[in-house]
Amino acid sequence: MTPMRSVNLTNHFLIAMPSMVDPNFAKTLTFICEHNDQGALGVVVNRPIDMTLGALFERLDLQLEIPGLAEAPVYFGGPVQTDRGFVLHKPVGGWSSTLPVRDDVGLTTSKDILEAVAAGAGPEKLLLALGYAGWSPGQLEHELAQNAWLTVEAKSAILFDLPAEERLPAAMQLLGISFATLQDEAGHA
Repeated sequence: MTPMRSVNLTNHFLIAMPSMVDPNFAKTLTFICEHNDQGALGVVVNRPIDMTLGALFERLDLQLEIPGLAEAPVYFGGPVQTDRGFVLHKPVGGWSSTLPVRDDVGLTTSKDILEAVAAGAGPEKLLLALGYAGWSPGQLEHELAQNAWLTVEAKSAILFDLPAEERLPAAMQLLGISFATLQDEAGHA
């Protein structure tokens, strides 16, 4: 078996193809935070769950004082470790457990970022998800070869400045296509 061409999709969006049947990923936009020979880690960024930041902070005994932030949605980040928070944020900052995705975006899993947000000293922009999407070495490359995903370089404006329901269409627009067009072209044999 020949090894697949090495591709690094860190800081890319994965757009689920209409044929995606896995309910965890159907119609999702996933932001890849890390991709290397150990596998890949991403966060689904367009699937809000029935919980707000205010409710989550209450559960963590943190007082969230920032007006408007309490109403922000919490997201389903993926099927792995769904009891754990994953915070995508801009700027990267200096939290105790942060994976810098690129110069201005980080993924943090430590509670200190939430404490800072509650105190009004958190990052300028953030998206909090419960759980993440993970791929073992070569798995994402295999799924790409099976045409399960489209990929496009991520734009932080799509991550942080658009409502959840507009993120997938906006990422697809980066490729110059719409979901309706994609469904028509996917077709059936």
